[in-house]
Amino acid sequence: MAHEIDIQIRPDGSFSFEVKGVKGRKCQDISKFLEELGQTLSTETTSEFYQEEVEEVTPAHEHVHVGKKG
Repeated sequence: MAHEIDIQIRPDGSFSFEVKGVKGRKCQDISKFLEELGQTLSTETTSEFYQEEVEEVTPAHEHVHVGKKG
């Protein structure tokens, strides 16, 4: 599942956001650019923050040719 960032902008210009679909502390890396836009007033973590990060690994493919050498 790809990650998603929900951003809510209030009339006074302040905003809040929630990172979804990311387990562990990786959400902090993803949301860092938003935190740099202004002063952070509060931070809350979801249950996903405390779950083990899952790293997607793409399997490597090797091609082996078996036969007589020419």
